[in-house]
Amino acid sequence: MAQWKGPWHLLPVGLILIAALVIAVGGIIRIYDAGESCPDWPTCFGTWGFDVSPEEQAIWWENNPEEIDSRGADHRYTTFEIFTEWIHRAIAGALLGPLVILQYLIVRAQRESLANRTHTLALLSLILVIWQGFLGYITVKWDNEHWSVALHLASALIFTLALIGLWISWRKDNGYHWNLGSGPRTLAHLRFSALSTLIVLFVGAFVSTTENANVACGVSGFPDSWPLCSGGLGILVQDIIAQSQFIHRWLVLIVGIILLRIWITRSEWTPEIRTQQLMSLGIGLYGFNVLLGGAYVLSWTADSGFIEWISVLHLLLASVIFLVFSSAILMIRIDAADSEEE
Repeated sequence: MAQWKGPWHLLPVGLILIAALVIAVGGIIRIYDAGESCPDWPTCFGTWGFDVSPEEQAIWWENNPEEIDSRGADHRYTTFEIFTEWIHRAIAGALLGPLVILQYLIVRAQRESLANRTHTLALLSLILVIWQGFLGYITVKWDNEHWSVALHLASALIFTLALIGLWISWRKDNGYHWNLGSGPRTLAHLRFSALSTLIVLFVGAFVSTTENANVACGVSGFPDSWPLCSGGLGILVQDIIAQSQFIHRWLVLIVGIILLRIWITRSEWTPEIRTQQLMSLGIGLYGFNVLLGGAYVLSWTADSGFIEWISVLHLLLASVIFLVFSSAILMIRIDAADSEEE
């Protein structure tokens, strides 16, 4: 298969970094509770800018009463809050979107020298970035309902994974072999690890976007609010949404125990050291992220509340963990598919 010419093979890597930036800015928006600071879409208070004065916001609410969000018509957003939402849209729509289109056109133009899966992944990335734009509209339309925010995040991770798959496939077209072992139980363990960490992340997104869910286990400090919940091991779940923090913690514990078991027995199901290293990386990051989640809960003070940047880091690290396990699956499957063809 012909070698790829020029620097275009680096494009997926650049897009992965931009996608990570979009997710990070989304986390910052949540920190400042600015998800509704642009009430319309794709414009912001009917403009393409972010410098919307309180007086202009009042006029907008008066002319568009159907757009009034959960804070009411008397609420006013700061320029910074509006900017965070505006820059999030700008990076996604004006930078990431066009580059994904360019990427697809490049792959399509070179289709004869690339594997069919490379073209398929480029097309999938294009479809997913359009889908992400639609979900952004839905999120704004529904005033950042917790389910819409969680779906938007999950979709962003799938989009990022498609870009990673494209990068893996593109490098494979250039003769690079990942050489990850795929023993009888390897893929099963990796699939469980990827799916379970995605579920934990998804429930965590509910916690971070549901009002007062992050204080459902109390704020009395160690150990009553963490690792315990309201001073105990468990409480009766009466409201799944309001008590999502409690559910999230039990999922974290259960998945963590299983991942630890997988790590202890890793040499029994895969002799390949690279696969063991990736699993160890993912499981190690998972353990660190558990402690990071605890640090966020214990950071609460009566004067300043939670240290919210810890929450953003917690979210980003959870995303990385899911992508580590999923990337390993893609490397194994792509190598195996090529071996079968040969």
